[in-house]
Amino acid sequence: MAQNWMIYGAYGYSGELIAREAVARGLTPMLAGRNEHRLRTLANELHLGFRVFDLSDSAAVKRELEDMTLVLHCAGPFSATSGPMLEGCLASKTHYLDITGEMDVFEHAHREEIDKRAREAGIIVCPGVGFDVVPTDCLAAQLKRALPDLTELDLAFKAGGPMSPGTAKTSVEGMAGLSRIRKNGRIVETPLKTRRLDMGQGERTAVSIPWGDVSTAYHSIGVENIAVYVPVTERTVKRMKRLQSMRWLMGQPWVQAFMKRRIEKNVPGPTAKQRAKSRTYLWGEARNAAGKKVVGRFETPNGYDLTITAPLAIVTAVLNQSVSALGSTTPSALMGSEFVWSLPGVTALELTRLG
Repeated sequence: MAQNWMIYGAYGYSGELIAREAVARGLTPMLAGRNEHRLRTLANELHLGFRVFDLSDSAAVKRELEDMTLVLHCAGPFSATSGPMLEGCLASKTHYLDITGEMDVFEHAHREEIDKRAREAGIIVCPGVGFDVVPTDCLAAQLKRALPDLTELDLAFKAGGPMSPGTAKTSVEGMAGLSRIRKNGRIVETPLKTRRLDMGQGERTAVSIPWGDVSTAYHSIGVENIAVYVPVTERTVKRMKRLQSMRWLMGQPWVQAFMKRRIEKNVPGPTAKQRAKSRTYLWGEARNAAGKKVVGRFETPNGYDLTITAPLAIVTAVLNQSVSALGSTTPSALMGSEFVWSLPGVTALELTRLG
């Protein structure tokens, strides 16, 4: 197990955190990416092997993956990188995991064609094995168990602390579009939706965001109406609405490129101390046609810390062959609905039945 899996994007914010923790656990992943200097520096420090290749070279991707059992893909924005890496994994018969939260990546991975090819190749395709979307995916599965005939699902999270560069770049891409929800089984664009909810700290206004669970909860539990929210101030709601009115400008390539360059220069990602001080709060509400509701709440460590522990737990399970799924799947379907509660620092789930 120690020598046949790879972290691609190993010198990125989350990739490096995962690589360092892997070594602390006695694992020896192959490090990979396209920047030789940064790879060599990290690999030498951690006493690991490394491989330099660009995802734009499909032949090189296949060649470098042929002796790998599994890739943990950590190089974002995944809107640009997941497709080439996934194609390489399908060609080389290498299990594919990533830490994305991007809805379009999930939808692509769950296409019938991709699922069929993955099964034929004998591999697992499981995007979103980090904070995006392990906690909310497991929460959705638990709410399904508590209310089997649910027809609507709302999820929410409150995450403190600064963003990583990759998350910030993905947020910039999201400024070019509307919010997205799932309605009657289909993902649709919509102006910002607001609602009131209580994550255990008092009732607050929350606003809808185009989060990955709009895709994954459908594939995990089959619910056809899904929205994901974050609690914000009223001032933030107004600012977000102004940005949506300017999405024609935010989507211009030169604007996107300018903002991403600024992120690269100015966004280092949270320090260990900052992560330790900020926990993440999760909330979900399932509703059925009869008006019954089940609300669930729990807490996790900072999302970036969970994006260390959750991927490594899933990597270990896949390499040890303690999971048997093949094809396109989700974290809760692969690891079980209770998976997130096996990770350190996660509080017990509190369920409340209403109606």
